[in-house]
Amino acid sequence: MEADVEIGVLCLDTAFTKIPGHIRNPTTFDFPVRYQVVPGATAERVVSEADPSLLDPFIDAARGLEAAGVAAITGACGFLVIFQNELADAVGVPLYTSSLVQLPMVARMIRRDQRVGLLVAKEGALTRRHLAAVGAEHVPVRVAGMQDQPEFREVILEARRADLDAGRLEREVLSVVDRLARDNPDLGALVIECTDLVPFARAIQERLRLPVFDIVSLTELVHRTLTHPSFFRSS
Repeated sequence: MEADVEIGVLCLDTAFTKIPGHIRNPTTFDFPVRYQVVPGATAERVVSEADPSLLDPFIDAARGLEAAGVAAITGACGFLVIFQNELADAVGVPLYTSSLVQLPMVARMIRRDQRVGLLVAKEGALTRRHLAAVGAEHVPVRVAGMQDQPEFREVILEARRADLDAGRLEREVLSVVDRLARDNPDLGALVIECTDLVPFARAIQERLRLPVFDIVSLTELVHRTLTHPSFFRSS
């Protein structure tokens, strides 16, 4: 049945609390989601190092999710985009590693004199290779990173502790977003790269008064493409 259409999620090896709104919190969705953690795939190795030795384990994980019957596969870290083409080639179901796959579309939805804001985990780690993997290397973006924010850095980037203070993280997110908007009055939309920041998408949207794109809303869209309702009764 369509209600049983399941989305697979490739997950990093992390232990911090995944709050509601996070792609790894199953209460975020009203459809089934299957998670597959890749052992050893830490934030350091994926975000900071773009470790190429992780490609094969992620391919194995994607194939495992496909064998389990998922109808599409996504990722729980936007920096997995660097493996987009290889992972998509490895399976027979739609696979989108990151919210960044939306960048070319978002750029075409706004005025040509506007720019796409990009909220990322670590600004210095985002390279042309990441953007080129989804055809977004020429998209004019304004990037802001969370790497200097204490709660984000200690819990998510450095994995020093697992107890996430959601209120503190939200304040950090909004301070970074405020600075991004202040420094770039030409923003026409925002894409949240970091999956860990999606629970604050509503707060960001209210602050910026702009469209906000992320991995959760993209996953809801993909699920809808697989479960279109019928508007006509069979005769």
